Amino acid sequence: MQHLLQIWFDWVLHGGYLGIIALMALESSIFPVPSEIVIPPAAFLAGQGKLNIWGVIAAGTFGSWLGASITYWVSLWLGRIVIVKWGRFFAVSESKLIRAEHWLHRYEAGGIFFARLLPVIRHLISIPAGIIRMNFLTFSIMTVVGSAIWCAVLAWFGQTAITPEMLRDPAGLATALKAKSHVIAAGVIVLCVLYFVVMRLTARPNERAQL
Repeated sequence: MQHLLQIWFDWVLHGGYLGIIALMALESSIFPVPSEIVIPPAAFLAGQGKLNIWGVIAAGTFGSWLGASITYWVSLWLGRIVIVKWGRFFAVSESKLIRAEHWLHRYEAGGIFFARLLPVIRHLISIPAGIIRMNFLTFSIMTVVGSAIWCAVLAWFGQTAITPEMLRDPAGLATALKAKSHVIAAGVIVLCVLYFVVMRLTARPNERAQL
């Protein structure tokens, strides 16, 4: 993993926007590329004038959408049976898939939006979205909005929390930024709870029993 982190890190440092797009596309699929070693270093380089901060956020957002879209269409094409059979090799068990399907059936657009802001979940949410054939336009809009917010937060971290010394240690950088991102994750969870409360209070009696 240390070797992979260094390779991915070099993509950011030397690949520019194309490297960001490629890595964030992988991050939004089943491949374990941590976004914490993609956007923050790129934002640091933007602070030095080597990249543009808005270009970094745009490239990260587009890459996230690209990877999520590919996963969506592959999942739709393969179908549920194939995903259940082979998903265990990518930490996608049938029980997790069933819960994710129920989540999307109930919350649809809101479910996709909040999933894009939560660690781990954002990597896999495209799979059940494709399986249940969620409206692709809705899926895309929520993916873009959620990804843009996440990339903007990581870019802010990159310009405020990264030092030149941290760029020499990709693994340490990822660990440090993941620790800070827990605060963001906690905020997202609070928003999720508020969203579910509103959904329950505004649901009709027969719908409320299913929430």
